[in-house]
Amino acid sequence: MNSNTPARAIELELFRHLLASIAAEMGIVLRKTSYSPNIKERRDYSCAVYDAGGETVAMGDHMPVHLGAMPLSVRAVRDAFDLQPGDVALVNDPFRGGTHLPDITAVAPVFTSRSKNPAFYLANRAHHADVGGMSPGSMPLAREIYQEGLRIPPILIQHAGKLDRALLDLILANVRTPVEREGDLMAQLMSIQRGELRLRELVQKYGETRVHHNMRGLQNYSERMLRAALRNLPRGTYQFEDVIENENAIEKPHRLQVVATLAGDSAIVDFTGSAPQVLGSVNANLAVTTAAVMYVFRSLVTEDIPFTSGILRPIRIIAPEGSIVNALAPAAMAAGNVETSQRITDVVLGALAKAAPERIPAASSGTMNNLSFGGHRQQGGAFAYYETIAGGMGASARNAGHSGRHTHMTNSWNTPVEAFEHQFPLRIESYRIRTGSGGRGLHRGGDGIVREFRFLAPAEVTILSDRRERGPYGLQGGGAGQPGRNTLLRGGKRITLAAKTRFEVLHGDVLRIETPGGGGWGA
Repeated sequence: MNSNTPARAIELELFRHLLASIAAEMGIVLRKTSYSPNIKERRDYSCAVYDAGGETVAMGDHMPVHLGAMPLSVRAVRDAFDLQPGDVALVNDPFRGGTHLPDITAVAPVFTSRSKNPAFYLANRAHHADVGGMSPGSMPLAREIYQEGLRIPPILIQHAGKLDRALLDLILANVRTPVEREGDLMAQLMSIQRGELRLRELVQKYGETRVHHNMRGLQNYSERMLRAALRNLPRGTYQFEDVIENENAIEKPHRLQVVATLAGDSAIVDFTGSAPQVLGSVNANLAVTTAAVMYVFRSLVTEDIPFTSGILRPIRIIAPEGSIVNALAPAAMAAGNVETSQRITDVVLGALAKAAPERIPAASSGTMNNLSFGGHRQQGGAFAYYETIAGGMGASARNAGHSGRHTHMTNSWNTPVEAFEHQFPLRIESYRIRTGSGGRGLHRGGDGIVREFRFLAPAEVTILSDRRERGPYGLQGGGAGQPGRNTLLRGGKRITLAAKTRFEVLHGDVLRIETPGGGGWGA
Protein backbone atom coordinates (compact mmCIF):
# COMPACT_ATOMS: atom_id res chain seq x y z
CA MET A 1 0.00 0.00 0.00
CA ASN A 2 1.45 3.38 -1.01
CA SER A 3 2.21 5.57 2.00
CA ASN A 4 0.39 8.52 0.41
CA THR A 5 -2.91 6.78 -0.36
CA PRO A 6 -6.03 7.70 1.63
CA ALA A 7 -6.32 4.09 2.80
CA ARG A 8 -2.78 4.26 4.21
CA ALA A 9 -3.56 7.53 6.00
CA ILE A 10 -6.68 6.01 7.53
CA GLU A 11 -4.74 2.98 8.76
CA LEU A 12 -2.05 5.19 10.32
CA GLU A 13 -4.70 7.16 12.17
CA LEU A 14 -6.29 3.93 13.34
CA PHE A 15 -2.98 2.64 14.73
CA ARG A 16 -2.20 5.99 16.27
CA HIS A 17 -5.32 5.73 18.42
CA LEU A 18 -4.90 2.01 19.08
CA LEU A 19 -1.39 2.52 20.44
CA ALA A 20 -2.26 5.68 22.36
CA SER A 21 -5.21 3.86 23.95
CA ILE A 22 -2.79 1.25 25.33
CA ALA A 23 -0.75 3.96 27.05
CA ALA A 24 -3.93 5.61 28.30
CA GLU A 25 -5.30 2.33 29.69
CA MET A 26 -1.98 1.66 31.43
CA GLY A 27 -2.41 5.04 33.12
CA ILE A 28 -5.95 4.24 34.23
CA VAL A 29 -4.82 0.95 35.80
CA LEU A 30 -1.92 2.70 37.53
CA ARG A 31 -4.16 5.42 38.93
CA LYS A 32 -6.98 3.17 40.08
CA THR A 33 -4.73 0.61 41.80
CA SER A 34 -2.30 3.07 43.44
CA TYR A 35 -2.30 3.94 47.14
CA SER A 36 -1.05 7.51 47.33
CA PRO A 37 -3.05 10.70 46.67
CA ASN A 38 -0.08 11.88 44.65
CA ILE A 39 -0.82 9.26 42.00
CA LYS A 40 -4.51 8.52 42.58
CA GLU A 41 -5.68 12.14 42.88
CA ARG A 42 -2.94 14.33 41.40
CA ARG A 43 -2.21 11.86 38.56
CA ASP A 44 1.54 12.43 38.76
CA TYR A 45 2.42 9.57 36.42
CA SER A 46 3.03 8.80 32.74
CA CYS A 47 2.88 5.76 30.47
CA ALA A 48 4.26 5.08 27.00
CA VAL A 49 4.79 2.41 24.32
CA TYR A 50 8.10 1.84 22.52
CA ASP A 51 9.21 -0.14 19.48
CA ALA A 52 11.83 -2.89 19.39
CA GLY A 53 14.60 -0.28 19.36
CA GLY A 54 13.27 1.54 22.41
CA GLU A 55 11.96 4.48 20.34
CA THR A 56 8.68 6.12 21.36
CA VAL A 57 5.58 5.25 19.34
CA ALA A 58 2.76 6.33 21.68
CA MET A 59 2.27 8.26 24.91
CA GLY A 60 -0.60 8.78 27.26
CA ASP A 61 -1.95 12.29 27.81
CA HIS A 62 0.21 12.56 30.91
CA MET A 63 3.25 14.58 32.08
CA PRO A 64 5.46 16.22 29.40
CA VAL A 65 8.51 16.27 31.67
CA HIS A 66 8.15 12.50 32.18
CA LEU A 67 7.32 11.51 28.63
CA GLY A 68 10.13 13.31 26.86
CA ALA A 69 12.70 11.91 29.29
CA MET A 70 11.51 8.30 29.60
CA PRO A 71 13.22 7.00 26.43
CA LEU A 72 16.56 7.51 28.18
CA SER A 73 15.36 5.26 31.02
CA VAL A 74 14.32 2.62 28.48
CA ARG A 75 17.76 2.89 26.89
CA ALA A 76 19.51 2.54 30.26
CA VAL A 77 17.53 -0.62 31.03
CA ARG A 78 18.19 -2.11 27.58
CA ASP A 79 21.91 -1.43 28.02
CA ALA A 80 21.95 -3.01 31.47
CA PHE A 81 20.01 -6.23 30.81
CA ASP A 82 19.24 -8.85 28.23
CA LEU A 83 15.58 -8.71 29.16
CA GLN A 84 13.54 -11.89 29.05
CA PRO A 85 9.79 -12.59 29.19
CA GLY A 86 8.33 -11.63 32.56
CA ASP A 87 11.16 -9.24 33.47
CA VAL A 88 10.42 -5.75 34.82
CA ALA A 89 13.18 -3.29 35.67
CA LEU A 90 13.08 -0.23 37.91
CA VAL A 91 15.27 2.87 37.63
CA ASN A 92 15.24 6.38 39.10
CA ASP A 93 18.93 7.34 38.81
CA PRO A 94 19.08 10.76 37.05
CA PHE A 95 22.46 9.81 35.61
CA ARG A 96 21.03 6.66 34.00
CA GLY A 97 17.90 7.94 32.37
CA GLY A 98 15.92 9.17 35.39
CA THR A 99 14.88 12.73 36.16
CA HIS A 100 14.82 13.10 39.95
CA LEU A 101 14.71 10.40 42.59
CA PRO A 102 10.97 10.44 43.46
CA ASP A 103 10.20 9.55 39.82
CA ILE A 104 10.54 5.76 39.66
CA THR A 105 10.29 4.24 36.19
CA ALA A 106 9.25 0.66 35.43
CA VAL A 107 10.41 -0.78 32.09
CA ALA A 108 9.42 -4.14 30.60
CA PRO A 109 9.94 -5.99 27.32
CA VAL A 110 7.05 -7.45 25.36
CA PHE A 111 7.64 -10.68 23.47
CA THR A 112 5.38 -12.22 20.86
CA SER A 113 5.09 -15.85 19.81
CA ARG A 114 7.50 -15.33 16.92
CA SER A 115 10.05 -13.03 18.59
CA LYS A 116 13.30 -14.21 20.21
CA ASN A 117 14.13 -10.64 21.20
CA PRO A 118 11.72 -8.05 22.64
CA ALA A 119 9.27 -6.94 19.97
CA PHE A 120 8.23 -3.87 22.00
CA TYR A 121 8.85 -2.15 25.32
CA LEU A 122 6.51 -0.57 27.84
CA ALA A 123 7.31 1.95 30.54
CA ASN A 124 5.55 3.96 33.20
CA ARG A 125 6.88 6.61 35.54
CA ALA A 126 5.27 7.58 38.83
CA HIS A 127 6.26 10.25 41.31
CA HIS A 128 6.45 8.59 44.74
CA ALA A 129 5.61 10.83 47.69
CA ASP A 130 8.73 9.70 49.56
CA VAL A 131 11.89 7.80 48.58
CA GLY A 132 13.92 8.56 51.71
CA GLY A 133 16.61 11.20 51.93
CA MET A 134 17.11 14.09 54.31
CA SER A 135 13.57 15.54 54.17
CA PRO A 136 10.04 14.05 54.09
CA GLY A 137 8.75 14.03 50.54
CA SER A 138 12.27 13.60 49.15
CA MET A 139 12.43 17.08 47.61
CA PRO A 140 15.08 18.58 49.93
CA LEU A 141 17.44 21.53 49.76
CA ALA A 142 20.27 19.14 49.01
CA ARG A 143 23.85 19.77 47.98
CA GLU A 144 24.46 16.38 46.38
CA ILE A 145 22.27 13.57 45.18
CA TYR A 146 23.14 11.26 48.08
CA GLN A 147 21.02 13.50 50.34
CA GLU A 148 17.93 13.30 48.17
CA GLY A 149 16.87 9.71 48.73
CA LEU A 150 17.28 6.16 47.52
CA ARG A 151 19.05 6.11 44.16
CA ILE A 152 18.10 3.10 42.04
CA PRO A 153 20.20 2.07 39.03
CA PRO A 154 18.50 -0.27 36.55
CA ILE A 155 17.50 -3.31 38.61
CA LEU A 156 15.13 -6.22 38.04
CA ILE A 157 12.24 -6.02 40.48
CA GLN A 158 10.57 -8.90 38.64
CA HIS A 159 12.40 -11.76 36.91
CA ALA A 160 10.59 -14.30 34.73
CA GLY A 161 7.31 -13.17 36.26
CA LYS A 162 8.48 -13.58 39.89
CA LEU A 163 8.73 -10.58 42.22
CA ASP A 164 12.11 -10.11 43.92
CA ARG A 165 10.81 -9.72 47.45
CA ALA A 166 14.24 -9.17 48.99
CA LEU A 167 14.90 -6.26 46.66
CA LEU A 168 11.49 -4.78 47.34
CA ASP A 169 12.13 -5.04 51.09
CA LEU A 170 15.43 -3.21 50.63
CA ILE A 171 13.62 -0.35 48.88
CA LEU A 172 10.87 -0.19 51.49
CA ALA A 173 13.41 -0.14 54.34
CA ASN A 174 14.70 3.19 53.03
CA VAL A 175 11.45 5.16 52.79
CA ARG A 176 9.21 6.81 55.39
CA THR A 177 5.90 5.37 54.17
CA PRO A 178 6.62 1.76 53.11
CA VAL A 179 3.02 0.56 52.85
CA GLU A 180 2.12 3.37 50.47
CA ARG A 181 5.31 2.86 48.45
CA GLU A 182 4.69 -0.86 48.06
CA GLY A 183 1.14 -0.19 46.91
CA ASP A 184 2.28 2.31 44.31
CA LEU A 185 5.06 0.04 43.02
CA MET A 186 2.62 -2.84 42.68
CA ALA A 187 0.29 -0.50 40.77
CA GLN A 188 3.13 0.20 38.34
CA LEU A 189 3.60 -3.54 37.78
CA MET A 190 -0.13 -4.00 37.19
CA SER A 191 -0.04 -1.17 34.66
CA ILE A 192 2.79 -2.89 32.78
CA GLN A 193 0.87 -6.16 32.81
CA ARG A 194 -2.18 -4.50 31.25
CA GLY A 195 -0.05 -2.92 28.52
CA GLU A 196 1.50 -6.30 27.66
CA LEU A 197 -1.96 -7.83 27.33
CA ARG A 198 -3.19 -5.11 24.99
CA LEU A 199 -0.06 -5.17 22.81
CA ARG A 200 -0.31 -8.93 22.34
CA GLU A 201 -3.97 -8.56 21.42
CA LEU A 202 -3.00 -5.96 18.82
CA VAL A 203 -0.40 -8.29 17.29
CA GLN A 204 -2.83 -11.19 17.32
CA LYS A 205 -5.42 -9.15 15.44
CA TYR A 206 -3.24 -7.38 12.88
CA GLY A 207 0.03 -9.33 12.78
CA GLU A 208 3.42 -8.29 14.08
CA THR A 209 4.74 -7.10 10.71
CA ARG A 210 1.80 -4.76 10.21
CA VAL A 211 2.09 -3.36 13.74
CA HIS A 212 5.80 -2.60 13.31
CA HIS A 213 5.17 -1.09 9.90
CA ASN A 214 2.62 1.32 11.32
CA MET A 215 4.83 2.19 14.27
CA ARG A 216 7.54 3.30 11.83
CA GLY A 217 4.92 5.12 9.82
CA LEU A 218 3.78 7.11 12.86
CA GLN A 219 7.33 8.09 13.75
CA ASN A 220 8.01 9.19 10.18
CA TYR A 221 4.74 11.12 10.05
CA SER A 222 5.60 13.04 13.24
CA GLU A 223 8.96 13.93 11.75
CA ARG A 224 7.41 15.15 8.49
CA MET A 225 4.87 17.30 10.30
CA LEU A 226 7.48 18.96 12.51
CA ARG A 227 9.74 19.62 9.54
CA ALA A 228 6.79 21.23 7.75
CA ALA A 229 6.12 23.44 10.78
CA LEU A 230 9.78 24.49 10.92
CA ARG A 231 9.76 25.41 7.22
CA ASN A 232 6.97 27.91 7.95
CA LEU A 233 9.21 29.79 10.42
CA PRO A 234 11.71 32.42 9.25
CA ARG A 235 15.30 31.21 9.08
CA GLY A 236 17.64 32.81 11.53
CA THR A 237 19.27 32.71 14.95
CA TYR A 238 17.25 33.77 17.95
CA GLN A 239 18.54 34.23 21.50
CA PHE A 240 16.79 34.48 24.85
CA GLU A 241 17.80 34.22 28.48
CA ASP A 242 16.15 34.11 31.88
CA VAL A 243 17.13 33.08 35.38
CA ILE A 244 16.15 30.60 38.05
CA GLU A 245 16.37 31.79 41.62
CA ASN A 246 19.09 30.58 43.93
CA GLU A 247 18.38 28.61 47.10
CA ASN A 248 20.31 31.36 48.88
CA ALA A 249 18.52 34.65 48.17
CA ILE A 250 21.75 36.59 48.80
CA GLU A 251 23.50 35.00 45.82
CA LYS A 252 22.80 35.87 42.20
CA PRO A 253 20.24 33.78 40.32
CA HIS A 254 21.43 31.19 37.80
CA ARG A 255 21.30 32.09 34.14
CA LEU A 256 19.69 29.94 31.46
CA GLN A 257 20.47 31.01 27.92
CA VAL A 258 19.46 29.50 24.61
CA VAL A 259 20.37 30.25 21.03
CA ALA A 260 17.87 28.69 18.64
CA THR A 261 18.91 28.42 15.01
CA LEU A 262 16.14 27.72 12.53
CA ALA A 263 17.49 26.36 9.25
CA GLY A 264 14.63 25.37 7.00
CA ASP A 265 13.26 22.02 8.15
CA SER A 266 15.68 21.60 11.07
CA ALA A 267 16.72 23.43 14.22
CA ILE A 268 19.66 23.69 16.60
CA VAL A 269 18.93 24.50 20.24
CA ASP A 270 22.13 25.57 22.00
CA PHE A 271 22.32 26.12 25.76
CA THR A 272 26.05 26.87 25.82
CA GLY A 273 25.63 30.22 27.62
CA SER A 274 23.84 28.70 30.61
CA ALA A 275 25.29 28.60 34.12
CA PRO A 276 27.52 25.75 35.31
CA GLN A 277 25.89 23.12 37.51
CA VAL A 278 25.40 24.39 41.03
CA LEU A 279 25.76 23.21 44.61
CA GLY A 280 22.01 22.92 45.02
CA SER A 281 19.01 21.03 43.72
CA VAL A 282 18.10 23.11 40.63
CA ASN A 283 20.34 21.09 38.31
CA ALA A 284 18.65 19.42 35.35
CA ASN A 285 20.04 16.48 33.43
CA LEU A 286 20.00 15.95 29.68
CA ALA A 287 16.79 13.89 29.90
CA VAL A 288 14.89 16.83 31.44
CA THR A 289 16.33 19.31 28.95
CA THR A 290 15.41 17.03 26.06
CA ALA A 291 11.85 16.66 27.39
CA ALA A 292 11.40 20.44 27.59
CA VAL A 293 12.74 21.05 24.09
CA MET A 294 10.61 18.24 22.67
CA TYR A 295 7.51 19.69 24.32
CA VAL A 296 8.09 23.20 22.92
CA PHE A 297 8.70 22.08 19.35
CA ARG A 298 5.74 19.70 19.44
CA SER A 299 3.62 22.71 20.42
CA LEU A 300 4.63 24.48 17.19
CA VAL A 301 2.57 22.01 15.18
CA THR A 302 -1.03 23.15 15.11
CA GLU A 303 -2.30 19.72 14.04
CA ASP A 304 -2.84 16.96 16.60
CA ILE A 305 0.09 14.77 15.60
CA PRO A 306 1.35 11.60 17.33
CA PHE A 307 3.86 12.30 20.08
CA THR A 308 6.63 9.95 18.90
CA SER A 309 10.43 9.95 18.76
CA GLY A 310 10.16 11.31 15.23
CA ILE A 311 9.61 14.78 16.68
CA LEU A 312 13.23 14.92 17.86
CA ARG A 313 14.79 13.92 14.53
CA PRO A 314 14.92 17.47 13.08
CA ILE A 315 16.30 18.97 16.32
CA ARG A 316 19.87 19.05 17.56
CA ILE A 317 20.27 19.89 21.23
CA ILE A 318 23.57 21.28 22.51
CA ALA A 319 23.74 21.13 26.31
CA PRO A 320 27.32 21.27 27.64
CA GLU A 321 28.19 18.63 30.21
CA GLY A 322 28.56 20.04 33.68
CA SER A 323 26.05 22.84 33.06
CA ILE A 324 22.76 23.48 34.85
CA VAL A 325 20.97 21.90 31.87
CA ASN A 326 23.20 18.79 31.71
CA ALA A 327 24.54 18.25 35.20
CA LEU A 328 26.87 15.42 36.11
CA ALA A 329 27.14 13.27 39.24
CA PRO A 330 26.94 13.85 42.13
CA ALA A 331 24.80 16.93 41.49
CA ALA A 332 21.53 17.27 43.39
CA MET A 333 18.54 17.05 41.06
CA ALA A 334 15.24 17.38 42.95
CA ALA A 335 14.27 20.81 41.59
CA GLY A 336 15.78 20.39 38.14
CA ASN A 337 12.92 18.19 37.00
CA VAL A 338 10.21 20.53 38.28
CA GLU A 339 11.62 24.06 38.33
CA THR A 340 14.50 24.19 35.84
CA SER A 341 12.42 22.29 33.29
CA GLN A 342 9.91 25.15 33.42
CA ARG A 343 12.62 27.74 32.89
CA ILE A 344 14.11 25.79 29.98
CA THR A 345 10.64 25.88 28.44
CA ASP A 346 10.42 29.63 29.06
CA VAL A 347 13.73 30.43 27.38
CA VAL A 348 13.09 28.25 24.33
CA LEU A 349 9.63 29.78 23.90
CA GLY A 350 11.12 33.24 24.40
CA ALA A 351 13.62 32.64 21.60
CA LEU A 352 10.97 31.28 19.24
CA ALA A 353 8.71 34.25 20.02
CA LYS A 354 11.22 36.41 18.13
CA ALA A 355 10.70 34.22 15.08
CA ALA A 356 6.93 33.80 15.42
CA PRO A 357 5.56 36.59 17.65
CA GLU A 358 1.92 35.82 16.80
CA ARG A 359 2.23 32.13 17.72
CA ILE A 360 4.10 32.09 21.02
CA PRO A 361 2.38 32.98 24.31
CA ALA A 362 3.81 35.03 27.14
CA ALA A 363 5.41 33.19 30.03
CA SER A 364 3.18 31.14 32.29
CA SER A 365 3.80 30.92 36.04
CA GLY A 366 7.16 29.24 35.41
CA THR A 367 7.17 27.16 38.58
CA MET A 368 5.44 24.06 39.89
CA ASN A 369 5.31 25.54 43.41
CA ASN A 370 6.42 22.26 44.96
CA LEU A 371 5.30 21.59 48.51
CA SER A 372 6.39 18.53 50.47
CA PHE A 373 5.99 17.78 54.14
CA GLY A 374 5.95 14.93 56.62
CA GLY A 375 5.78 13.97 60.24
CA HIS A 376 4.05 11.58 62.62
CA ARG A 377 0.40 11.40 63.58
CA GLN A 378 -0.64 11.50 67.24
CA GLN A 379 -1.92 7.93 66.94
CA GLY A 380 1.39 6.86 65.45
CA GLY A 381 2.47 6.25 61.92
CA ALA A 382 4.45 8.46 59.58
CA PHE A 383 2.92 10.58 56.85
CA ALA A 384 4.58 12.20 53.85
CA TYR A 385 3.05 14.25 51.08
CA TYR A 386 4.04 16.08 47.92
CA GLU A 387 2.08 18.29 45.55
CA THR A 388 2.46 20.95 42.92
CA ILE A 389 0.23 24.03 42.93
CA ALA A 390 -1.14 25.66 39.79
CA GLY A 391 -0.47 29.22 38.62
CA GLY A 392 -1.44 31.62 35.86
CA MET A 393 -1.13 30.79 32.16
CA GLY A 394 0.52 33.30 29.84
CA ALA A 395 -1.68 35.23 27.43
CA SER A 396 -1.33 34.93 23.67
CA ALA A 397 -2.19 36.86 20.51
CA ARG A 398 -5.56 35.12 20.50
CA ASN A 399 -6.68 34.90 24.10
CA ALA A 400 -6.18 35.93 27.69
CA GLY A 401 -4.35 33.37 29.82
CA HIS A 402 -6.33 30.88 31.87
CA SER A 403 -6.21 31.15 35.66
CA GLY A 404 -5.23 28.43 38.13
CA ARG A 405 -3.68 26.03 35.60
CA HIS A 406 -0.85 23.54 35.66
CA THR A 407 1.14 24.60 32.61
CA HIS A 408 3.92 23.40 30.34
CA MET A 409 6.04 20.62 31.84
CA THR A 410 3.49 19.64 34.45
CA ASN A 411 0.09 18.20 33.65
CA SER A 412 -0.99 17.12 37.10
CA TRP A 413 -4.31 17.73 38.80
CA ASN A 414 -4.92 19.29 42.20
CA THR A 415 -5.56 17.13 45.24
CA PRO A 416 -9.24 17.61 46.17
CA VAL A 417 -9.70 19.23 49.56
CA GLU A 418 -11.80 16.30 50.81
CA ALA A 419 -9.15 13.72 49.88
CA PHE A 420 -6.38 15.89 51.31
CA GLU A 421 -8.01 16.43 54.68
CA HIS A 422 -9.04 12.78 54.95
CA GLN A 423 -5.50 11.55 54.36
CA PHE A 424 -3.37 14.02 56.34
CA PRO A 425 -3.50 15.97 59.64
CA LEU A 426 -4.10 19.29 57.91
CA ARG A 427 -6.98 21.53 56.97
CA ILE A 428 -7.22 23.65 53.83
CA GLU A 429 -8.14 27.11 55.13
CA SER A 430 -8.43 28.75 51.72
CA TYR A 431 -8.16 27.71 48.09
CA ARG A 432 -8.95 30.47 45.63
CA ILE A 433 -7.88 32.43 42.58
CA ARG A 434 -5.29 35.13 43.27
CA THR A 435 -7.30 37.86 41.57
CA GLY A 436 -5.33 40.46 39.64
CA SER A 437 -2.02 38.60 39.62
CA GLY A 438 -1.92 38.14 35.83
CA GLY A 439 0.12 40.57 33.76
CA ARG A 440 -1.64 43.48 32.06
CA GLY A 441 -1.89 43.76 28.30
CA LEU A 442 -4.12 43.65 25.27
CA HIS A 443 -4.72 40.11 26.49
CA ARG A 444 -4.21 39.70 30.21
CA GLY A 445 -2.25 36.85 31.80
CA GLY A 446 -4.08 34.27 33.87
CA ASP A 447 -4.21 34.62 37.64
CA GLY A 448 -2.39 32.42 40.11
CA ILE A 449 -3.71 30.52 43.13
CA VAL A 450 -3.85 31.18 46.87
CA ARG A 451 -3.69 27.96 48.89
CA GLU A 452 -3.54 27.97 52.70
CA PHE A 453 -2.70 24.95 54.83
CA ARG A 454 -3.40 24.78 58.57
CA PHE A 455 -1.22 22.11 60.15
CA LEU A 456 -2.93 20.03 62.86
CA ALA A 457 0.29 18.27 63.80
CA PRO A 458 3.95 19.31 63.82
CA ALA A 459 5.70 18.65 60.52
CA GLU A 460 8.83 19.29 58.52
CA VAL A 461 8.10 21.28 55.36
CA THR A 462 10.09 21.96 52.20
CA ILE A 463 9.11 24.42 49.47
CA LEU A 464 10.80 24.42 46.07
CA SER A 465 9.34 27.31 44.11
CA ASP A 466 10.47 30.08 41.78
CA ARG A 467 9.36 33.37 40.23
CA ARG A 468 9.33 34.91 43.70
CA GLU A 469 11.73 37.75 42.84
CA ARG A 470 10.41 38.73 39.41
CA GLY A 471 7.26 37.60 37.66
CA PRO A 472 6.80 35.71 34.39
CA TYR A 473 7.61 37.86 31.37
CA GLY A 474 5.03 39.42 29.07
CA LEU A 475 5.40 39.59 25.29
CA GLN A 476 4.79 42.22 22.60
CA GLY A 477 4.39 44.96 25.19
CA GLY A 478 2.42 42.94 27.74
CA GLY A 479 3.24 43.26 31.41
CA ALA A 480 4.84 40.64 33.64
CA GLY A 481 2.72 38.52 35.95
CA GLN A 482 3.00 39.16 39.67
CA PRO A 483 5.71 37.16 41.45
CA GLY A 484 4.60 34.49 43.90
CA ARG A 485 4.83 34.68 47.70
CA ASN A 486 5.32 32.13 50.47
CA THR A 487 4.18 33.14 53.97
CA LEU A 488 4.02 31.40 57.34
CA LEU A 489 1.31 32.66 59.72
CA ARG A 490 2.14 31.90 63.35
CA GLY A 491 0.58 33.45 66.43
CA GLY A 492 -0.52 36.62 64.66
CA LYS A 493 2.84 37.08 62.94
CA ARG A 494 3.56 36.87 59.21
CA ILE A 495 6.90 35.35 58.32
CA THR A 496 8.02 35.76 54.71
CA LEU A 497 9.61 32.59 53.39
CA ALA A 498 12.19 32.21 50.63
CA ALA A 499 11.39 30.65 47.26
CA LYS A 500 13.31 27.54 48.27
CA THR A 501 13.25 26.79 51.96
CA ARG A 502 12.95 24.12 54.64
CA PHE A 503 11.32 24.79 58.03
CA GLU A 504 9.40 23.24 60.92
CA VAL A 505 5.72 23.96 61.55
CA LEU A 506 3.85 23.73 64.84
CA HIS A 507 0.27 22.67 65.52
CA GLY A 508 -1.97 25.52 64.33
CA ASP A 509 0.52 27.17 61.95
CA VAL A 510 -0.85 28.28 58.59
CA LEU A 511 1.23 28.17 55.42
CA ARG A 512 0.03 30.46 52.64
CA ILE A 513 1.34 29.92 49.10
CA GLU A 514 0.46 32.53 46.47
CA THR A 515 1.49 31.41 43.00
CA PRO A 516 2.60 33.71 40.16
CA GLY A 517 0.26 35.04 37.51
CA GLY A 518 0.98 34.59 33.82
CA GLY A 519 2.49 37.26 31.60
CA GLY A 520 0.31 39.57 29.49
CA TRP A 521 0.41 39.82 25.68
CA GLY A 522 0.26 43.06 23.70
CA ALA A 523 0.47 46.66 24.75
